Amino acid sequence: MSAALKYTLGRIGLFVAVLAGLWLIDMNVFLKLMLALVFSAALSFFLLRGWRDEMAGEIAEAAERRKVEKERLRSALAGENPPNPNPTDPPTDSPR
Repeated sequence: MSAALKYTLGRIGLFVAVLAGLWLIDMNVFLKLMLALVFSAALSFFLLRGWRDEMAGEIAEAAERRKVEKERLRSALAGENPPNPNPTDPPTDSPR
């Protein structure tokens, strides 16, 4: 399961748990929803730190992969030859 999905489900679960606890108190439904949102956000800051850090790491890795791929495509479009990943293969653009 991806870290983003795990963190999102954790946030939703905390919200539902806090809302269920507030449901027993006699107050306006809108106020219950707002309090549940605020309290669950505060709790997730402390309780879901590991999942949040894991998700941030996955996002950073994906951004780095996109950056490398973007640079590779730019150099290919500019006509620069990328380094040959398999040195035993002959170059593809050599005259025959």
